Amino acid sequence: MARTRYLWAAAFLALPLAVYIFFVILPLLSSFYYSLTDWNGFDVDYNYVGLENFQKMFTDRLFRNAIGNTVIWMALAIVVPTGAGLTLALTLHGRGRLSNFYKSLFYLPISLALAVIGQIWIWIYQPDWGLINTLLRAIGLDHLAVAWLARPQFALICVIIAWAWQQTALAMVIFLAGLTSIPTELIEAAEIDGANYGQRVRSVIIPLLAPASIVVIALAVINSLKSFDVLYVMTRGGPFHSSDNLAMLMYNQSFQSYYIGYGSAIAVVLFLITLVIIIFYFRQTAKVEQLYD
Repeated sequence: MARTRYLWAAAFLALPLAVYIFFVILPLLSSFYYSLTDWNGFDVDYNYVGLENFQKMFTDRLFRNAIGNTVIWMALAIVVPTGAGLTLALTLHGRGRLSNFYKSLFYLPISLALAVIGQIWIWIYQPDWGLINTLLRAIGLDHLAVAWLARPQFALICVIIAWAWQQTALAMVIFLAGLTSIPTELIEAAEIDGANYGQRVRSVIIPLLAPASIVVIALAVINSLKSFDVLYVMTRGGPFHSSDNLAMLMYNQSFQSYYIGYGSAIAVVLFLITLVIIIFYFRQTAKVEQLYD
């Protein structure tokens, strides 16, 4: 009986495992291999260059620029969606039937693909009839109405705002789930002791939301590292590489300039950074679980 069960389990797992190996594991391993070559994606003959592609990163201005933009994106990814999602969750939690409507309303962005969100925000940023410039002109601030995505000093922040709009919805849902697990007795006890709402949030609710906070921050950082679709739709890394991140630079080097070897090296660096963050996330999650056991 046990052998039959294992055979059935193996039969059901064979196809999805084969698909996973073919579409995830093999491309991952090939990226490591091609990162050590100068392959351009077409020629059958290419050279093994060792760590030359990785050494090139230290002198590549575009790579340093992409690293800086990625760090900015990661920092804002921790602050903006986490803070906004927590604020929405605290505002909407336990507010009756009307709050369910607002929860659904604020949840809508997470149901949209990032490519769609990018297109929506292109319309919002549109210089002639976009929402932002229309509002600025309506209140007499015509001099502030600019082509937001065409200005190097604004492009990256504009894309991050569009991306954070969706991530805030995800953070809100996770924090709402965390709020439902907090015993009401603890909050009522703090209220009886004379703690006002701000003190209850700061001293009781936020500490008990630590597991949810770790999940939100980890997902925001990981998603910021692999954010490509919204950036591709809105700016493609421009203008003048001002909004490039590592994912966008990897694409441009691999499929626009056809430096597959160098693009693969950037992909390896991005993978290693993500792996370190994931390991840190699991370690912190384990510590929190031990604390609350």
